[in-house]
Amino acid sequence: MVINPLLITHFARLSLRKTKTHRKDALTIAQFLLAHRSKFFQESYSQSSRDLKDLARERESSAVMMAGLKNDVRRLLQMTFPELEHRCKLFTETMLRFLMKFPSARAIRTAKPKEIAKALIHAEGKRKRVFLSEQEIMSLSKASVGSDSVAKELILAEKIETLLYLEEKKSRITVALVEACRSWRVEELDIITSVDGISAITGSTFLAELGDIQAFRSYKHVIAFAGLDPSIHQSGQYEGISRLSKRGNRHLRRVILLMTLCVVRSQNVFREYFLRRKEEGLPPNEAILATAHKLLRVLFTILSRKSYFRKEVVEA
Repeated sequence: MVINPLLITHFARLSLRKTKTHRKDALTIAQFLLAHRSKFFQESYSQSSRDLKDLARERESSAVMMAGLKNDVRRLLQMTFPELEHRCKLFTETMLRFLMKFPSARAIRTAKPKEIAKALIHAEGKRKRVFLSEQEIMSLSKASVGSDSVAKELILAEKIETLLYLEEKKSRITVALVEACRSWRVEELDIITSVDGISAITGSTFLAELGDIQAFRSYKHVIAFAGLDPSIHQSGQYEGISRLSKRGNRHLRRVILLMTLCVVRSQNVFREYFLRRKEEGLPPNEAILATAHKLLRVLFTILSRKSYFRKEVVEA
């Protein structure tokens, strides 16, 4: 069985002794299970469920690494060719491959115009996909205040190569994730994607992290499982600020918030609900959380009943 380690940590604090060894930890875990044996049950996961979760976690890991690399690329480019960032989109495939060859203003100044023009053409096509001519780039490089650092050029090119590799890897994992979800949980995926704004990718990730909907007695248990439940601190007449507990599945919490942002951008009841809560005085972040709770209530209902999303039912 899988148990939140925070529960065992708090259980260990019941003892006044401060000894901590592997033997003591094993005894504490055994005592915890013995004392709470009536509250836990062992849930078996099929190989398909584990594979689905592994794909979702690997895709998320790739996305996190890509975000860090993009920050590094932007930081290095601000040193080698700071003027370029404000004139074009940096993170298109064509622009990244161009910067691999010419990672600084110095490298562009020493190149021939034909080489610059050729590098601006997409690798798989014959047309140019960068809305910046070779003359403009060369003109920018001549007036650039970027530093002439061979080391930074090499590091920037290597980071871009890694970023492109991760992008390709993420695309392959995304295809595998959606195909696996359509093979093993196609009905649930179709139900979730019936909500405007939820794509097959976010829907597959949500199902992979959620597991079996029948394991939850109500939508409140799903909210707590994701760590989206409020943490309230009261003592006597003092009442602290309510915050998210964040003690649940952080991967599930991330994809729920992502789905909420997507449905809010669509023209549906969730956008109307979000705007109404903002008009009532809620800050944008709190309005998003309130909409996330509403979205989870709806998803729990339609998945439990195996029925597709209908706007008139939600409004009723």
